[in-house]
Amino acid sequence: MLDAKEIDARIRGSFARQTIMTTLGAEIAAVRAGEVEIVLPFSDRILQQHEFIHAGAVATIADSACGYAALTVMPRDAAVLTTEFKINLLAPAKGERLRAVGRVVRSGKKLVITLGEVFAEEGGARKQVALITATMMVVETGTGLRD
Repeated sequence: MLDAKEIDARIRGSFARQTIMTTLGAEIAAVRAGEVEIVLPFSDRILQQHEFIHAGAVATIADSACGYAALTVMPRDAAVLTTEFKINLLAPAKGERLRAVGRVVRSGKKLVITLGEVFAEEGGARKQVALITATMMVVETGTGLRD
């Protein structure tokens, strides 16, 4: 198994290669074994027609937080791919930033089940705007996939 420093470096290195995260302006806020936080600052480039952060951006950071949470519990020779997710949008996504927190619920040999929450933060207040459950498939890194 990887130690905490190696896990952090692995997650941040992989995240840096996700061009969608750069496009959205998202950043890794925290990496812990079985849990990852991604922060997405407000930007008028990611809004829908009512000036809320678009559900696609909410789902993207939620999925990635869950995927990276799953990757934190993988051995060096394994990675993960999302096979399905269900997201509930609980409230309009508006605020200074969104924070997606992904957590591993159960890690098996072939599948990792995760749960994620997305919160809108503004002026020190925090409101949950989405809930996601996601299933990650374990894949060998030798299959041409990178972390």
